Amino acid sequence: MALLQSSQLGRKKDTRTVGRNYQSGFLILFTLLMTTAIAGRLAYLQLVEGAHHRQRAEANRIRTIPKQPERGNIFDRNGKLLATTRYPHSVYLWPMAHTRPSWSVVGPRLSKILNLPLDEIEKKLEDAGPNSSSLVRIARDVNEAQITALKEYGNELQGVEINTEAVRFYPHGKDLAHVLGYTRELTSEQLKHKRQEGYRLGDVIGQMGIEKAYEHLLRGEWGGQQVEVDSKGRPIRVLGEKQAKPGKDIHLTIDVNVQEAAEKALGNTKGAIVALDPKNGAILAMVSHPTFDPNIFSKQKLSQKDWQTLQGKDHPLVNRALSAFPPASTFKIVTTSAGLESGKFTPNTVLQTFGSLTVGGVTFSEWNHSGFGPLGFPKAIAMSSDTFFYQVGRRTGGPTLIEWSHKYGLGQKTGIEFADEESKGLVPDDAWKQKIWKMPWTVGDTINMSIGQGALQVTPLQSARMFSVPANGGYRVQPHLLQDNEQAKSWRVSLNMKPETIKVLREGLRKVVSEGTGTRLNVPSIPPTSAKSGTAEAGTNRPNHTWFGAYSPSDQPEITVVAFGENTGEHGGTICAPMVLQVLEAYFHEKYPGKYVKSASEEKSGHSTGD
Repeated sequence: MALLQSSQLGRKKDTRTVGRNYQSGFLILFTLLMTTAIAGRLAYLQLVEGAHHRQRAEANRIRTIPKQPERGNIFDRNGKLLATTRYPHSVYLWPMAHTRPSWSVVGPRLSKILNLPLDEIEKKLEDAGPNSSSLVRIARDVNEAQITALKEYGNELQGVEINTEAVRFYPHGKDLAHVLGYTRELTSEQLKHKRQEGYRLGDVIGQMGIEKAYEHLLRGEWGGQQVEVDSKGRPIRVLGEKQAKPGKDIHLTIDVNVQEAAEKALGNTKGAIVALDPKNGAILAMVSHPTFDPNIFSKQKLSQKDWQTLQGKDHPLVNRALSAFPPASTFKIVTTSAGLESGKFTPNTVLQTFGSLTVGGVTFSEWNHSGFGPLGFPKAIAMSSDTFFYQVGRRTGGPTLIEWSHKYGLGQKTGIEFADEESKGLVPDDAWKQKIWKMPWTVGDTINMSIGQGALQVTPLQSARMFSVPANGGYRVQPHLLQDNEQAKSWRVSLNMKPETIKVLREGLRKVVSEGTGTRLNVPSIPPTSAKSGTAEAGTNRPNHTWFGAYSPSDQPEITVVAFGENTGEHGGTICAPMVLQVLEAYFHEKYPGKYVKSASEEKSGHSTGD
């Protein structure tokens, strides 16, 4: 026992601790976990995030220089140019320019040369985003003095580029403003909704008229170059290029000769003129006054004077051809149709007219305050007798009169391409009156409607469509501006009117010119023409609105023209009839040279009204 203890005491004590109590296992496991994590992170960066990081790396080496597509041209029906493109110089920057140390020099210098607020430039760069690899346009249509200054300070303005770009140009200026509309750079709000359609910061877009309606055809597709650059951002070589795809050219139904004649005829009168083909609704002219020059919107920034011309109290941007007003006696076309089609009247009906009629305790006056004696429908249309049509409306009834108003397309949009700009007008009925006035429909409302007064509202374009129904033999046409090769039947719907009704309407409208309120058009400078005048009450202490609509030739109509004067006073036959005459002269003298005699004003000026 003593020997055993002596032996154990003689041994050296074991002081090793590494590897004892599972420590080596933990170390191995820790090493494996760290190795796995590093490998996983590397795999994630290469496989998952690899494309993103390669893109970021290449953004420093490869840049895209976008190439704007050329917008499609717009032509009239005869191939005359209405809208095209010019190529001024524009100034561009890379989006990250304002984050560089040099921006403290570059920014103020650019602001001074381009006459742009510094915060406005920075806002455009911020909107593009720091990771964008495309140039950002900060100024358009710079002049030669500005280009020279930019080049003089070229050493300070590193990264600033000057390129040409396409800008919209309207050679006819204000003459077609409400037809063509205008283009303008996208606002920040519009861009939010348009990014998904491929639009980008700095894009221009149709904001009104044809430019807006056919944006999808006119726009085209962007192209661009991929360029390799050095560490200072200077191009080394072109890596690839995608050609920009130009927008499509389109041809309109507009006849620029008729359009210019209508613009000249309307002059400074607040109102509108519409001319269309009564067979298919093709619009030959559409003018509205006050108007504006759409070229204003091609500027980089509108001046105070520009804004004043656009924001005046007369609202020049409003298209009055698509705005609604009481139609007055032109509506007697619908009243005649409703009366005869109801079966309560015949083409041979004769009614006594009076100085006034009293219904339900309310007195409704004749416009001449004396009446015209006994009249049939054609003569009543010619003389525009109010008391005749009061009786027709009362016996026909409100529901039937309202029904035929809708058949003529009133109270609804016409289908023209400018849906956002067009008013549908108003055909009041019992439900409308109960909702608005909390009162039921009365016979007085029917009597007022029978002569185009009361709450009834019609646009000049709707009126032109109304006049086209008797002109084309009983069809409601769809007004349109894009020219195509479809047959007339594709653009019109039959109202299924009796032949006798059409005959009475055409006879009455012809008598308006030959012996009634439209004799100003009974002249040899145009073919025999049919028409109807109207003078609408516009409210207490406000001048009357005036109307005059016509189609010609009476036997085989080729053109319908409606002129409207807003608060002009006087009468439709004195204010608007001469306007319609000028448009008709321009149309027929251009189409049939020498067939009709020139008017006195044409002889004096030595050329056609529409030239």
